[in-house]
Amino acid sequence: MNMLLYVQLSLVMGLEYAIWGAWMPVLAARLLGPLKFTGKQTGWIYATLPLACIISPLIAGQVADKWVNAEWILIVSHLIGACLLFLAATREKFTSLLAAMLLWSFFFAGTLPIVNAILFSKVSDGYWIGWVFFWAPAGWALAGYFLTGVRQVFKTADRGRDCLFLSAALSIVMVGCCLLMPKTPAAGTGGMPILEALAMLKSGNFLVFVVVSVVVAGLMQFYFVGSAQLMIDSGIKAKYISAVMAIAQVVQAVATFMLMQQLIYAVGYKWTLIIGAACWMTLYFVYVLGKPRPLIIISQSLHGLAYVLFIIVGQKFANSLAREEIINSVQAIIFAATTGVGMFFGTHFAGIVMDKFKKQDKFQWRPVFAVPAVITLVSVLVLAVFLKG
Repeated sequence: MNMLLYVQLSLVMGLEYAIWGAWMPVLAARLLGPLKFTGKQTGWIYATLPLACIISPLIAGQVADKWVNAEWILIVSHLIGACLLFLAATREKFTSLLAAMLLWSFFFAGTLPIVNAILFSKVSDGYWIGWVFFWAPAGWALAGYFLTGVRQVFKTADRGRDCLFLSAALSIVMVGCCLLMPKTPAAGTGGMPILEALAMLKSGNFLVFVVVSVVVAGLMQFYFVGSAQLMIDSGIKAKYISAVMAIAQVVQAVATFMLMQQLIYAVGYKWTLIIGAACWMTLYFVYVLGKPRPLIIISQSLHGLAYVLFIIVGQKFANSLAREEIINSVQAIIFAATTGVGMFFGTHFAGIVMDKFKKQDKFQWRPVFAVPAVITLVSVLVLAVFLKG
């Protein structure tokens, strides 16, 4: 793999997740705080991307496999997305903000599997794939630390909309990088790639993997929706939240190239996925304890490990089962199942649970996080018993 291609793929991978990571961990604090949204309303805002991921990746995967160069899907989607993020940053009413985020999500969601598929189509060496994936958490973490610096200098944490402005600016940079990307033409083969990819669900083993992925990824929304406010309630200042949560991405970056491939070689896909899900289970049980603060901060590393060992390894697992002609569509199915169906219903589930255990305008975090902790434990047991590989 030549260095120019590595740099190009790494920039695109890093920016893709920096755009997402700029707002995802911290926007809930703006919604629940200054804007006074309810847990249910916050859940709806966070549900926009999962909702879009149910549909958009499938469309984008089909288009990229059949008709349009993958890089042009990225260029058009991120250019429109930048405009929508600037609009979202100025909205303070629930309905208008929901509409802006939903439109942005439909364009962004289609780019997620395309970035992966471009990587898999151009690189087969697991070592170099790991080094490109390294920039996904690195991009997310760098966006978080940059936002923390901005908030320190310009004192913008109280209003919280700076995260959306940053995401919009990164989208513009992404457009420029995609214009310099090598061409990735559609295979243009006969048939319907998306239907061929869906047919893989007839395999019982693949079906078990997808179903458990839907559940585990959905529960991840408890982490995203609840973590910022839990930390604030635990005495961690709002201006430090982004930096604290970015610990997860630092660990994710290190684990991507120092642990992921080695663990797959050592124990296989099945047990790597189980370890990943177990990391989230442990994180939720730490949140159930709710103290001490240093333990809450350190536990952010578990999210980083879980994301690598379950989500990214899951994408590699699916790719290992797919024919080259349907790579975009198979990646689309994984994103539709996890970031789409799982996180959409998980967001609403998290919002309902949070509202149920809210007393006198205070969330009761112990019962809130006991719910995902127990469900994830069951998911780990299902993988251990039924998944082969």
